[in-house]
Amino acid sequence: MEMFTLKDVIFQYPDGKNNALNSLSLTIEEGEFVAVCGPSGCGKTTFLRLLKREIAPYGSLSGEILYRGKPLYEWEEQRLIEEIGFIFQDPEMQIIMEDVFQEIVFGMENLGLSSLEMRKRTAELVHTFGYEHLLHKKASELSGGQKQILNLLSVLLLKPKVLLLDEPTSQFDPIMAKDLLLLLERLNKELGMTIVIVEHRLEDLFNRADRMIMMDEGKIVYDGRSREVIHSVFQHNDHCFMPYLPSLSLFYLETEKSPDTNNIPLSVKECRKWLSSKRYDFSILDKNKEEQGLKRVENLVVQLEEVYFQYEKDQPMTLRHLSLHINEGDFFGIVGGNGSGKTTLLKVCLGILKPQRGKVKVFGQKYSKKTSEDLYKKIAYLPQNPVAYFVHDTIEKELIEIGKKHNKENIRERANELLEEFGIGHIRGRHPNDCSGGEIQKAALACLLMEEPEILFMDEPTKGLDPISKNRLASILGRLHQNGLTIVIVTHDIEFAAKHLSKCAIMFDGSIAAVGTPEHLFKGNYFYTTMISRATQNNIIPEALTLEEALQLWEKSKVLSF
Repeated sequence: MEMFTLKDVIFQYPDGKNNALNSLSLTIEEGEFVAVCGPSGCGKTTFLRLLKREIAPYGSLSGEILYRGKPLYEWEEQRLIEEIGFIFQDPEMQIIMEDVFQEIVFGMENLGLSSLEMRKRTAELVHTFGYEHLLHKKASELSGGQKQILNLLSVLLLKPKVLLLDEPTSQFDPIMAKDLLLLLERLNKELGMTIVIVEHRLEDLFNRADRMIMMDEGKIVYDGRSREVIHSVFQHNDHCFMPYLPSLSLFYLETEKSPDTNNIPLSVKECRKWLSSKRYDFSILDKNKEEQGLKRVENLVVQLEEVYFQYEKDQPMTLRHLSLHINEGDFFGIVGGNGSGKTTLLKVCLGILKPQRGKVKVFGQKYSKKTSEDLYKKIAYLPQNPVAYFVHDTIEKELIEIGKKHNKENIRERANELLEEFGIGHIRGRHPNDCSGGEIQKAALACLLMEEPEILFMDEPTKGLDPISKNRLASILGRLHQNGLTIVIVTHDIEFAAKHLSKCAIMFDGSIAAVGTPEHLFKGNYFYTTMISRATQNNIIPEALTLEEALQLWEKSKVLSF
């Protein structure tokens, strides 16, 4: 049965100059697992929200949207609420109640389910999710990933036939992201639930989705099975979508003389099987290769010694026995699981939170009434939810007012440069609340750079960014780093960290477990590493951390087929 049918759907926002969707036509069959990707602002979220009538965006709509063969607007509201579940990108948007348990039962109560039915459903799914220990917590005490799981649990308790998800893994560490995708795969295969997911983290998704849809400028550019879409993008050398392809597939396509669509690897297992069919001679490689990179004079700019922090007296320590040194000119990343204390650590470095014990110094000074004002002139901070950063009604006005506040010269010219550099010139007159997650992330960073800080702190800066935007961000941050800016980021994006950072720290249980270069920290790991690293941990070829490194090793070696 056809679950959704869209026929020549055109949609334009009230203040939009261009259509958000352009003559979009497609059919989604019952039980399909469909993944949708594309550049920020290409219409993915608009398309997804139009399938959920209660949250459909306001604007001009033409064409037909059918659900199970009948126009969407003809269905009874309660039926659609039960049958079509939606998970937002920002979990804060979906949580209504103060307590976790109240949030879980809120939807069922509103649908008028009996107490017996509510207890039965809750017991089953709470146990399945392993959520018992969080039932009596405040929703505000949960991490971003835990809040997203809470939203998913609340929706699944309504027993939907369709699950729509808008970048659900953006709040998750690599392990939680894999767990969520495994859960969605189970819901799809074991329960036959139709799943439509919009995502930017695609490495694990190509292997799980039945169908990949790639969008641009409100249109479908590619649509088909994963291997077919990958091969088509590669054959066309489509630079707009090449960064979306999985690194394992690209490794195969870039090195195999006669690639076969059916043999394109989508998983570590498939990639290892392909690699095992080859023989290699890596004896010409220099085994004593020295570390590459600029040698910088060490000058401590952030110093934490034996820091302990807890939010409430009756709660366990969020940070414990934590010591960390960050030098001038570092491009430093902090990685770790959800709830390990990464964001708390960042806020302690910024003086937002004051530890109960330990020493915190920035530029050699402790935070105090006398020093804070001078320190904050040197520091910029991009929070995890940057929309709260904005106080003016347009992006351009925000940039200009920041320039005035900091007494900068050539303010309008500098604002234009930053807008163009981040590729967001088209949203200069838009209200921040009308921007996509990726657009608001880039706009907030542009505003911070208007201040010309000496050290830049960022919490999940790649969250919500498509691969092209992520590469652009990496290029901008790379230039700033080369010009001497110290950058400290908290991130779940191991691929980004491995490719671009100069130094990393892994957090575990509120303290720093290890510090080193990405190569030292990520190589040899099971999960906190890249897909390429997992595929090359087979003693057949030297382990590589990134696709670029794997291709360089390949080029330098002599590859012989059996």
